[in-house]
Amino acid sequence: SHVATLGRDGLVRVARVGDGRVVLARPLLTPPVRLTAAAVPSEGRLFAAATADGRVALAPVEFEVAFAGDRRVVTPRFGAAVVLELDPGRRPLRAVAAQLDAEGNAAAAAVLAGGALALVRRTAEENLLSGEVTESLQRFALATPHEVTSLALDPDQRNLYAGTRGGELLRWELGEAPPRPARAVSAGRVPVTAVALLIGGRSLVVGRRDGALAVWLSVPGGEEVRLTRVREFPRQGAAIVDIAPSLRDKGFLALDAGGGLGLYHSTAHRTLWRGRSPVAGAEAVAFAPKADAAYVAAGGRVAALDLRNPHPEVTWKALFGKVWYEGYERPERVWQSSGGTDDFEPKLSLTPLLVGTLKGTFYSLLLAIPLGVLGAMYTSQFMHPSYKRVLKPLIEIMAALPSVVLGFLAGLWLAPRVERAVPGLLLMLVVLPAAVLLAGAAWWRLPRRFRNRFHVGVEAILFVFVLAGAIWLCLALSAPFERLAFGGSFPAWLLETFGLPYDQRNAVVVGLAMGFAVIPIIFAIAEDAFSNVPPNLVAGSLALGADRWQTVTRVVLPTASPGLFSAVMVGFGRAVGETMIVLMATGNTPIMSWNPFNGFRTLSANIAVEIPEAPHGGTLYRTLFLAALLLFGLTFLVNTVAELVRQRLRERYAQL
Repeated sequence: SHVATLGRDGLVRVARVGDGRVVLARPLLTPPVRLTAAAVPSEGRLFAAATADGRVALAPVEFEVAFAGDRRVVTPRFGAAVVLELDPGRRPLRAVAAQLDAEGNAAAAAVLAGGALALVRRTAEENLLSGEVTESLQRFALATPHEVTSLALDPDQRNLYAGTRGGELLRWELGEAPPRPARAVSAGRVPVTAVALLIGGRSLVVGRRDGALAVWLSVPGGEEVRLTRVREFPRQGAAIVDIAPSLRDKGFLALDAGGGLGLYHSTAHRTLWRGRSPVAGAEAVAFAPKADAAYVAAGGRVAALDLRNPHPEVTWKALFGKVWYEGYERPERVWQSSGGTDDFEPKLSLTPLLVGTLKGTFYSLLLAIPLGVLGAMYTSQFMHPSYKRVLKPLIEIMAALPSVVLGFLAGLWLAPRVERAVPGLLLMLVVLPAAVLLAGAAWWRLPRRFRNRFHVGVEAILFVFVLAGAIWLCLALSAPFERLAFGGSFPAWLLETFGLPYDQRNAVVVGLAMGFAVIPIIFAIAEDAFSNVPPNLVAGSLALGADRWQTVTRVVLPTASPGLFSAVMVGFGRAVGETMIVLMATGNTPIMSWNPFNGFRTLSANIAVEIPEAPHGGTLYRTLFLAALLLFGLTFLVNTVAELVRQRLRERYAQL
């Protein structure tokens, strides 16, 4: 590996790290000129240097890699320096910040000899027809409340940041010409000695004379964007003299005037390492491009430090707590493992996935438990055995339906129909129980002589037709009811009244589809629990004068409760571990909300989606295994508690 350095004599030197041999040396400018300040722009492979004659030079540095047989050959290359004149009076400059993009657009800011702040922008425009490049220069004088001590310019050349001797942070938006007056915030009364932008250009690290370190974000708030201090790190022993951002993540190195070094990570709010510089009088520090080494410069010497920092962004707070991410108005729990650029800030909170898992389980069991348990009770205790022999296998075979088929039907067929019929579903919550009660009352009022002509339990066929008719009626009245109760649009009413959005693939759809998958399991186990109640208990209750309903609710139900509890827990495990239904019917959005009308993402579905794209051994890869362990731990804990409860119930009712 090689390292490039820029000396105060204006020479750029490239040396091999292994033996310290200088393989290339050339002046930054011709003729050479004395330098008064220098900076390495964030995310840029170039040097920015302020000269004693009022200019700023930007010199790109590249390392070309080739192979001669099995030998790796690294060749340093220097691009032509771009020179911007900031002080027509040709006086020495002080603090400097500059950027140069691939199209040749450049911007530089520096503190002039009199303490004023100057900004120069060069814009290069290419004629698409002739290929001719036209350059234009803009020069601005920027007002500051106190003397500027440090500067930082983002890679897009849109924002300029400055720290002052009075402890203020200044921010100029460079999108307009001339730039708007700076927005100032106080970073404390202690002078700011160093500022640097982390990868992405949105997190500003601020170092002060008392050794304090803090991270500031540009937080959106209404029409304005304000600088907000979101994290503070433990103080170092002396004034911060240099801050080096990592080119791979949101980490950074900080060097103080006493030779103290610190390695930190902004997103995780971690102090990864604290130590001393290997050379005395250290003046600057820099990260290697792969963040596997760091370099400390002192005078004409450079020392290399090996770094092994594989997963700096992971903490318990990052996985389960609230973190203030770039671009957010407040701390949030967010899962977003990838982005469109390398400067993306990974968001690996497992809390939205855990909430989504419990949400999907809750809404599916909300449908499955009543239907499964009560259906098993009716089939076992009230239905005629001849009907039971047909119905029970029919329901149990429903469990053989592949979950991918149920998910496909739920996502593509059921979800659009539920969206159109939500008012009808709300009507069903009232109409269906009322229809069943009225049908039962009507059947009971028929003459006994007429009812005795049918087998016990044949009334279930009547209820099937009653329920089918009630469902048809609710769906037919859905549109008129929506116009009457919700102003013509249920999603719009929901958003205006409660501020809740309506997504087509939501928890209601998952509850219907996954409930359909869980009902057969709960039904089969619950029916066996009811059927295994000793017949002598039922006969004794009936002989003492209790009717059938009293016998079922007061004798059979308590006796079968251990088995019923097992049925519910098995259904819970089936719902928690379900993957394909929630993957296809929820929209797979990791949202933290119990709103039944929006989507979610579960732990199991997240593993299925993310694991093919996760780099082996990387942070995301390991986080997915942690999610699998969390899912296992959740089911193990619930099943352990369920088994303890079942044993207690069994001991209690074994004496009956």
